[in-house]
Amino acid sequence: MTLEYIRKIIGTILLVSLISLGFSKEVRQYLHIPKTITIFENDVYTIEKNVIPAQAQVQDVQNAFKVSESGDELQLKGTKSGDGQILYEIKGMPVKNVNVKVLPELKVIPGGQSIGVKLNTLGVLVVGFHQIETEAGKKSPGESAGVEVGDMITKINGTKIEKMSDIIPFIQEAGRTGRPLAIEVKRNNKVLNTKLTPVKDKSDKTYRIGLYIRDSAAGIGTMTFYDPKSKKYGALGHVISDMDTKKPIVVENGKIVRSTVTSIEKGRGGSPGEKLARFSEKHEVIGSISKNSPFGIFGRLNQEVKNGIMDKPIPVAFSHQVKEGPAQILTVVDQNKVEAFDVEIVSTVNQKFPATKGMVIKVTDKELLKKTGGIVQGMSGSPIIQDGKLVGAVTHVFVNDPTSGYGVHIEWMLQDAGISIDEKQQKAS
Repeated sequence: MTLEYIRKIIGTILLVSLISLGFSKEVRQYLHIPKTITIFENDVYTIEKNVIPAQAQVQDVQNAFKVSESGDELQLKGTKSGDGQILYEIKGMPVKNVNVKVLPELKVIPGGQSIGVKLNTLGVLVVGFHQIETEAGKKSPGESAGVEVGDMITKINGTKIEKMSDIIPFIQEAGRTGRPLAIEVKRNNKVLNTKLTPVKDKSDKTYRIGLYIRDSAAGIGTMTFYDPKSKKYGALGHVISDMDTKKPIVVENGKIVRSTVTSIEKGRGGSPGEKLARFSEKHEVIGSISKNSPFGIFGRLNQEVKNGIMDKPIPVAFSHQVKEGPAQILTVVDQNKVEAFDVEIVSTVNQKFPATKGMVIKVTDKELLKKTGGIVQGMSGSPIIQDGKLVGAVTHVFVNDPTSGYGVHIEWMLQDAGISIDEKQQKAS
């Protein structure tokens, strides 16, 4: 037996041993301990104690947290904002360092109210083409000029375009003079320029450009939360996209109004249900819209809004604090009455970076199932409450199973609302 052969055997044994060690429960538990733990004041974070004989040494010079042992668990409780460390040692040798950051307690007021949404776009949105019957045959000047569905027309002849009526004088003037229009469009965050010459419709002798356009959008949804100090709010939990182009609407401004749920179309497998609602008779504006993002719509309220069942600020939770199990959602299914309904958080993802679909929830409340069949359109934004904390918002329903759907973690909505969980940024804002 050669020396080289012996080396190969030893190497194989070592490799198999290392792989086996990596699959062991003890190592997996140990590696599962995060490098950084972030909690709020008065929050408790639990670390499962693995069987590796490591000792946890607290190095908390700012006295930001306390550590206690309970059975097979190590519990950290935030006492005041600050930073600290936990050092794991084996026989005096450091093997893992965990940074602990304690943030000031953040509380917001949960929503649940049904709201009407009115958005004004940044320019006018191209939603389709049409062929104009001219003396020379059918033509669509907009399509010939290279304009695409989803483009936002922002300027004509150097003049800013804000609404559809702004375009009409330019079209008629260009038709009479024969001079093409200088069109500026925004497409996928790029600014493009083209020339477009209107043509005369043979039937009514009017000049047209062959584009279907829209300058606003409207719908209903649910308020998620608002900050009682700054009046910043978040709602819907998902982006508002144009119904024709399927692209996110670029918002110039907008407003939210009170709305009343008039009836419910129940959801069934393969067919999502829907809340049918109307805007308040006086179209009472309760807030502005300044942002339409993947996590909802955001802006500021101009008046206090109450849900009638949970009108005091409650703490919020990070994604790593959300757990599988019972929870509640706040929403309206009849007129203006906000009610709490039982749900189950089936799964949750500890997200380190902003992402949608952080939770899967299932409606378990018999009364809600009877009224709606589960999650329906218009319920988006309904706040999810677990253990007295706001943890997220309902976003989407599973089309083939209306009892279940997705939820978004609340920390990403707070971020897009401009409500920072960081103490320094809180003071700055």
